[in-house]
Amino acid sequence: MANLITLSRLLLLFVLAAIAYHASPLWQLLHVPLIVAIFASDGLDGYVARKRGEDSLFGSLFDIAIDRVVENVLWIVLADLDLVPVWVPIVFITRGAIVDTLRGHGAAQGSTPFGMMHSELGQFLVAGRFMRIGYAVVKAIAFGWILFFQPLPALAPDLWAQVAGPAGAIGMFWVYAAVALCLLRGLPVVWDFALGMRRDPDLRP
Repeated sequence: MANLITLSRLLLLFVLAAIAYHASPLWQLLHVPLIVAIFASDGLDGYVARKRGEDSLFGSLFDIAIDRVVENVLWIVLADLDLVPVWVPIVFITRGAIVDTLRGHGAAQGSTPFGMMHSELGQFLVAGRFMRIGYAVVKAIAFGWILFFQPLPALAPDLWAQVAGPAGAIGMFWVYAAVALCLLRGLPVVWDFALGMRRDPDLRP
């Protein structure tokens, strides 16, 4: 059940992307409810897994993989629509590739993605519930805020002319906050892996 909920995020993502590109401005008002559903289900699958005893290494990796697809696709879509700078998805894709490669090595050794974190700072920034939820909320606000205003120029051009500047500035604040947290939460994974290389000769190049 938990994995099906995780998979549903992917389906909702594709629906949102199709609406962003092909639907009328009126239909694009569904962006925010879809963003809420996508990010709410991210927390729901973990809750269901714990309640039903469905925790597994596969489930953990599958959840992170779908998380990565969701954030990368949304950033790419926003950049392609010229709603965020192209360097933003580049940062997320680069950080994701590095971190997930290191996590993949940990999974091969039998470690869960969050179980790889050994330092207290790493536990707080990467595995801690507060930071995980906070990071998801910041991304959801960034995506929701920007996509909320996508149809406004067509639906209410006079209103858009008045709010475009402040709305854009607020949107970029949340984008920068998401980028900062993305990098901040990636560094401990690299750091702990580097420490592991010093302790374990088999990890050295």
